Amino acid sequence: MSSAATRDLISRYYAAFNAGDTATMVALVSEDVAHDVNQGGRREGKALFAEFNAHMTRCYRETLTDIELFVNADGSRAAAEFIVNGTYLASDAGLPEARGQTYRLPAGTFFDIADGRIRRITTYYNLEDWIAQVSA
Repeated sequence: MSSAATRDLISRYYAAFNAGDTATMVALVSEDVAHDVNQGGRREGKALFAEFNAHMTRCYRETLTDIELFVNADGSRAAAEFIVNGTYLASDAGLPEARGQTYRLPAGTFFDIADGRIRRITTYYNLEDWIAQVSA
């Protein structure tokens, strides 16, 4: 896959994220996608990725802004840096109680690409910063 095709794939993924279109997000990943969640374990496969997205949709409303994409020369790997602008909608296990708090924090994601699909998604953000924002 070319770097331009990878850039387009990741751009479509983030456009779907910002539109709340989790079905398109799931369609863009491989059957065996590895999804590494910040401060959590790895989920493998489309079913677990879709389950995670359903959980996130229930607990959070998020839009990503200031997205910067970085793609290697052969298109097999990519990274994105962005700002998460969110609202905490429903309490998530082990985290502070949700009361509609808003938050804004920088984050980044790394991707592996194979056969025109996203094969790995690894996201990082500062959980302590998020907790401080929703606890204020």
